Amino acid sequence: MKRKGLYFLIALALGGVGAVHAQDSSAPADNAGTSMVNSSYDGRWYIAPTVGGYYNDTKRNTNSRQFYYGLGVGRFISPNASIDVFIDRTSRSRDNGPMAGGGHGSNGNWSNTNVGAAARFYAGDWNAWRPYLLVGAMGSDHHSSSAKGWSPAAEVGVGLSKTVSDSSDIRFEAGYRYDWDNKTQPSVDGYGDYFLGFSVVSRFGAPPAAPAPVAAPAPAPAPPDCSTLDSDHDGVNDCLDKCPNTPPGTIVGPDGCPQKVVIDLRGVNFKFDRPRVGETDISKSLAEPTADSISILDQAVDTLQRYPQVHVTVAGYTDSIGTDAYNQKLSERRAKIVYDYLTSHGIDASRLEGPIGHGKSDPIGDNNTDAGRAQNRRTELQVQQ
Repeated sequence: MKRKGLYFLIALALGGVGAVHAQDSSAPADNAGTSMVNSSYDGRWYIAPTVGGYYNDTKRNTNSRQFYYGLGVGRFISPNASIDVFIDRTSRSRDNGPMAGGGHGSNGNWSNTNVGAAARFYAGDWNAWRPYLLVGAMGSDHHSSSAKGWSPAAEVGVGLSKTVSDSSDIRFEAGYRYDWDNKTQPSVDGYGDYFLGFSVVSRFGAPPAAPAPVAAPAPAPAPPDCSTLDSDHDGVNDCLDKCPNTPPGTIVGPDGCPQKVVIDLRGVNFKFDRPRVGETDISKSLAEPTADSISILDQAVDTLQRYPQVHVTVAGYTDSIGTDAYNQKLSERRAKIVYDYLTSHGIDASRLEGPIGHGKSDPIGDNNTDAGRAQNRRTELQVQQ
């Protein structure tokens, strides 16, 4: 890979690092105590022995991959960033080519010892699997039968880290290193190698002490004990009742004041173009699931039986499909079949006004969608007060 590719990867990694920090800084303050990543972190020094594999640049004219090992020393400088200094080494055998230097014996080996520093930038909760970005710079001491000396090198990569105990983490990472070695093979001015690594991170010393618990705020004084009182027996306790002494049987809202109620039977919707002329079995006209719609109708019957002073208007509606004249008749049939259901279940007809049809007027759903039209195929029970 060319050096321009390395520069692009470094820029991409640094951009991701900025995104991680922006995410951390935008976290709301009231979440600060929910996890270690937001409130504190373990800043003890650690060592991190590493083993892994190299996948060599073909320009090296060596075996394509080999083992490497190393040791890092570092610490976290914030909940989402750590710094390591490290040393690692790898040795590769040359091919039987023009740079073989005598074949695969000791004179055919090419070793690199790298000494440098790396920064890792993490995302996520301290105790979870945390992805991270890796950026590093180093010096590479190369030894071969043709040349030896130091050259600069850099690396970028990604990884995954997991805390496994109070003092131990594991890290898996993969990345790319570019070595500006222009002496081992004078015709080549640098090499790009890929690597995979596994590290065990072991922290020194005792774990940091847990933060002291925050004292709970003093409880608020108890309100007056009016929540168990309902002087006018309207179902609203005296603490909330803004209209005391309402007449018995008056339908009231949550504040205890008389309220106009519309029993719109939400959930009792009709199939398209139902009921048909002469159809009397309401279950055949109701949208699926029919059992749920019948249950809602039965709840309306129960409400009317518990409030015998309540009178309602039975009004039917349609969606917008069809002519006005047709929808008017269809809405009347829908009102009539619900009217008949109520009277057949013990509601006196003297308490019911209608049935009345309103056609496609007063939609409660969007007639441009299937779901909205289904909502509009309905019957309402409008309470008279």
